[in-house]
Amino acid sequence: MRSVNKKQVWLQFLLFITLGLAAVSVFAQDEGDDLMSLLNEGEDETINYSYATFKTSRVINSHSVEQPARGVLLFLIQHRFGRLNTGAYELFGLDQATIRLGLEYGITDRLSVGVGRSSFEKTYDGFVKYKLLRQSTGARNMPVTISYYASTTLNSLSWSDMGVENRTNYFSSRLAYTQMLLIARKFSSKVSVQLMPTYIHKNLVPSEEDENDILSFGVGGRVKLNNRVSINAEYFYTPSNQISYDFDQPISLGFDIETGGHVFQLHFSNAKAFFDNGYLTETEGKWSLGDIYFGFNISRVFTIVKPEQFKN
Repeated sequence: MRSVNKKQVWLQFLLFITLGLAAVSVFAQDEGDDLMSLLNEGEDETINYSYATFKTSRVINSHSVEQPARGVLLFLIQHRFGRLNTGAYELFGLDQATIRLGLEYGITDRLSVGVGRSSFEKTYDGFVKYKLLRQSTGARNMPVTISYYASTTLNSLSWSDMGVENRTNYFSSRLAYTQMLLIARKFSSKVSVQLMPTYIHKNLVPSEEDENDILSFGVGGRVKLNNRVSINAEYFYTPSNQISYDFDQPISLGFDIETGGHVFQLHFSNAKAFFDNGYLTETEGKWSLGDIYFGFNISRVFTIVKPEQFKN
């Protein structure tokens, strides 16, 4: 097992936040030329914002650019059964289950925060998501929506279950960090695509051959079948030279079904974990061998602060 100094971790964490925001700034300049001048020129014109790029805050495993409006609390239940290829004895995975319960809250229409707890590796997670740019036409022409997303996970397994009981262990060794730029475009009322360049940092890795800093790239999308149902897909590619142990690239397919205030997501994935560094770097299932997990996400929103209370 290889661990890193806690001070170095935070320095790297802050450095990559800075680099991520700098990259967004460059992108915005390239795409928008000068947003302030566009705003000044179009004061009397209408800005037409794109909305509902995705149905909920998740594509399948990964976050989407969607988030709760300010004053809105989202309760999310994520459930995944065992592998389909376990056969009739395990009722094709139904006898096994992994679950995550989470809460997300919109502080503003751009900023949201969330916490959750997964049964897989007894992992706690917290995240922040900020909408930097929003797809729009009219007075402001912006071709994509961009959100910055950062999460921290804490593995609360006992040291013996983690296989590191015979070494000096630190609390920081339980932590891992993930950062993403969520770059989405709604091409039409039926088709949306999202790109997800991703950086992961693990304070503790299994061996000297494993990298503490891991880069990955994801793509996700949805195609609406009607006003209430869509097909979703998601894929991440992580170069294998960063990880020494056996893992597979996560691939997920599913459906979104909206019913009133609920959104049901039914999906199939070769990933067992719900948290970022889990499904990105610890996926072992292979679609070709039937290592497929059936699962669902259920989200429900609650208005905690009514919109009228934000008005002066």
